Order: sequence, then C-alpha cells, then structure tokens
Amino acid sequence: MRDLKKIRDRAVLAAVKLVLEQLETADTLEAIPELRKLAGASGFYRIKVGDYRIGLSISDGVLECVRCLHRRDIYKRFP
Repeated sequence: MRDLKKIRDRAVLAAVKLVLEQLETADTLEAIPELRKLAGASGFYRIKVGDYRIGLSISDGVLECVRCLHRRDIYKRFP
C-alpha cells in the first residue's frame, strides 16, 4: 500500500503493520478489533490506529485495504 511509505512515525507504522497482520489471520469481521462500518457507505469500514485510519472495503466476501491516511485526510479521499 503506497500510503504506508508516507508514514514517518515508526511507532504508528509498527501499529499499522500489526493491524494488517491481524486482518490476515481474522476469520470473521467480528474478530477484527476496532473495525467500524462507515455510515452512509455500503461495504466500507475503518480501523483507528492513533491519528491514522485504515480504510477497508469488502466485496464478494473479500476484505481489501484501500487507504491508510491521517485522520484529517482519510474521509476526504476514502471512500
């Protein structure tokens, strides 16, 4: 994901990578911590990691990481 290259804070980057690993091992959406459905956007979710948000989409049962941006930018560029 190209957005990860722009994160300068190593602690935040490590936390984001940990969340991405949790996404790979989760069997259901309920097993993913801090996952919230976006209001007004069908099939889109977000996970908070400090001041950053990971934007996710789900279609045909496949969860895809779309964006990882600062909270001031994520809702302008996602979904």
